[in-house]
Amino acid sequence: MSSGTDSTRTESVVAALFDTAIGLCAIAWHGDTVVRFQLPEASEEQTLARITRPFGGAPVDESEPGPAIVAAIAGIRAHLDGSLDALRWIELDLRGVPEFHRAVYAVTREIDPGRTLGYGDIATRLGAPGSAQAVGQALGRNPIPIVIPCHRVLAADHALHGFSAPGGIGTKARLLEIERAPGFGEPMLF
Repeated sequence: MSSGTDSTRTESVVAALFDTAIGLCAIAWHGDTVVRFQLPEASEEQTLARITRPFGGAPVDESEPGPAIVAAIAGIRAHLDGSLDALRWIELDLRGVPEFHRAVYAVTREIDPGRTLGYGDIATRLGAPGSAQAVGQALGRNPIPIVIPCHRVLAADHALHGFSAPGGIGTKARLLEIERAPGFGEPMLF
């Protein structure tokens, strides 16, 4: 994962839509690194508009993805089909992302599928106890959900409060259910 803070990007960014178990997602990349991922919006046009917005709404390049991006798409599809993979092997480019956000994303990527942490837990792991709100703000700006699994981070009461992705907390609950996280998608005994 690139950790540089240089926000200039000389490589052209390419985006593509692809079908998954939760709907039509989008991925943007340059070379062999993923720069954005988009969960399904209400329409194909909206999904495409959302993923290209940070690049000035540029039209989608029709270039075929290389082997690394084909593998990333296949890995994301398989994960969303229930073949759980932490997806840590996918190379990300986070140039231009603030340092604190990158640190939050690094800790978040270490949460295994089916597990969760609280915002405060992440803050503590960063050596910044008391910064749970800042952690939440960083995760709310996550450019690469699923691969940076912000859905695995819960409030202190383990409830689902707010989720900035399309579908809100319903999407978050669905992702946790796919990952068989305890308490999500299981019948309750009481």
